[in-house]
Amino acid sequence: MPDPVALPALKRVLRARIREARDAADPGLRAGWSASITTHLLELVDAARPRAALSYVAFGTEFDTTVFNTALLARGIDLILPRMDRPTKRLALYRVPDPAVDLVAGVWGILEPDPARCAPADPSVVDWALIPGLAFDVSGGRLGYGAGFYDRLLPQLLPTTPRVAAAFACQIVDEIPREAHDLAVDRVVTEAGTAPPPRD
Repeated sequence: MPDPVALPALKRVLRARIREARDAADPGLRAGWSASITTHLLELVDAARPRAALSYVAFGTEFDTTVFNTALLARGIDLILPRMDRPTKRLALYRVPDPAVDLVAGVWGILEPDPARCAPADPSVVDWALIPGLAFDVSGGRLGYGAGFYDRLLPQLLPTTPRVAAAFACQIVDEIPREAHDLAVDRVVTEAGTAPPPRD
């Protein structure tokens, strides 16, 4: 078990290594990986049949959530997206009817729900959640970007809400260094499939 004092430094090193690997991947490959991940995610969604799904808008070289988000709406599922509140360092959730017109640039240029167009959503309505992150392990350990937004959001979701992550295979490591506040996800989806596999 890593020394708790050394954990923040270990996380910084791992973040830099994984970000570099992800950024170095060919854009065409990343697009293909995103398409495969979307297919796997929608299989999970179709099996779960949620009413309201939490997702996010990708930025940089992350898994591209665009097609996935549109597919949720096409299935009649309420799309819930987060908006950052920097003063409180928390995420506020909103129902987004149409990502093409209902998003505006927010913190760090990331597209977020426009509060003038989107209705607030309580975390308790979410019955399926896609959780972003920079690195994961196969047991669900998650390494975020370091701001703690999702560490504060995840405890607000119902315990029964599936927490799923999407990442490229280059973002999977043997073990994520965890601190007490670090919450795991239930399943990690890559272009190769899901880990652990869905239960029948």
